[in-house]
Amino acid sequence: MTALLWLRRDLRRADLPALGAAARAAGEDAGVAAVFVVDPEFFEPAGEVRQAWLARTLLALRESYEGRLSLRRGDPVELIPELASAIGATSVHVSRETEPAGAARDARVREQLERHRIAWVETGSPYAVTPGRVVNRQGAGFQVFTPFSWAWRDHGWRAPAEEPEGVRLLHPGGDEDVWRMVTEVAGRPGLPELPEAGEEAALRRWAQFLEHGLADYADHRDRPDLDGTSMMSPYLALGAVHPRTLLFDLASCSGPGATTYATELAWREFYADVLWRHPESLARDLRPQLQGLAYDDDTELRQAWQQGRTGYPIVDAGMRQLLATGWMHNRVRMITASFLTKDLHQWWPAGAAWFEQRLIDADLASNAHGWQWTAGTGTDAAPYFRVFNPVLQGKKFDPDGDYVRRWVPELRHLPGVLAHEPWKSPKGPDQGYPDRIVDHDRERKVTLARYQLAREHADK
Repeated sequence: MTALLWLRRDLRRADLPALGAAARAAGEDAGVAAVFVVDPEFFEPAGEVRQAWLARTLLALRESYEGRLSLRRGDPVELIPELASAIGATSVHVSRETEPAGAARDARVREQLERHRIAWVETGSPYAVTPGRVVNRQGAGFQVFTPFSWAWRDHGWRAPAEEPEGVRLLHPGGDEDVWRMVTEVAGRPGLPELPEAGEEAALRRWAQFLEHGLADYADHRDRPDLDGTSMMSPYLALGAVHPRTLLFDLASCSGPGATTYATELAWREFYADVLWRHPESLARDLRPQLQGLAYDDDTELRQAWQQGRTGYPIVDAGMRQLLATGWMHNRVRMITASFLTKDLHQWWPAGAAWFEQRLIDADLASNAHGWQWTAGTGTDAAPYFRVFNPVLQGKKFDPDGDYVRRWVPELRHLPGVLAHEPWKSPKGPDQGYPDRIVDHDRERKVTLARYQLAREHADK
């Protein structure tokens, strides 16, 4: 019996339970056809850099699947049942999708398959622990990270799935035009230098990090001027590597680096769990007591933030890194998010949408709830008073100014910490670097006053 394996956020071959389930369903006398659908609803809103990252990952995945990965373009609600029927598949196998739009799409596909009497089989998910399975003593979910992380570790996860032996891969063909399109997207002129794509590249990067970066991770992860992160997030976002694989390797490591890294993976799983329980939180405040908070909608200020021309060097460095590479250091994500929400008083979905369109590691749950955490509307117990000072943050986490000088050429002539306060240097900024678009001390007071007013209104 032929089985169809529909790949989505699991673009790999190793540690893929759905592949094993498909191989078992197919048996020895049939085979597995693996397919990815380029869905315009998800693909077209992404920026060029994010599209290119997916395209390059698909090209690498085709090699992993011995050139037999099938590619389709269009609405999967129509294409998956059509392809399954065409190849005589008796079952369609997927990793469970828990993001709101993906889960709704899967429900529609499953309904169509049932009409054709084709089985729908979900095996595994993009997470070590599938959202919804970590609960408190009352059987409910968590809205605070620390108790979730304890329960998540206590719950545990399976060992990495072994690849089935002797799986026979089928290729239905008829996808040359789609592969041509993907190849063109991957090689568009003017793209930044992206990481090497694909499963093998992910595992090489991970091995390199374990050997050279894990020991210092706890100390260096917040320093954007250092190569202190694993850079695994772009691979995790597309499922070129599974978090269970990383956790399995971390289990044999000791020291604060391994513990801290596992905690960072727990944050990813926590946000996925929160989103699964509260799908409306993609575009609405999770905490209702702050839903009356007043915001501004200043397009000119927002564009200055997007372009990295706020006059605050650490903010501008991060936003320019994003535009140039499709990635931004996590500490700087928090700084830039705080600046948009608490210095410019913009509602967090505006920033989340900008990041989602451009980050090659865009993850709906982590992105939305990372923004909500910074904005003070999300899972943190009392974050409304947390307003990052962009100058102090720059001095603390980029103490020599190297990160700023790397991404803001107008400040490269300023030595050391002066790069964070060019207005204090006799030399000043160069090449037209902008003045500060707002006064941080003043805007901080405005933010705290608005938050207090919203809380008082909610308590009435």
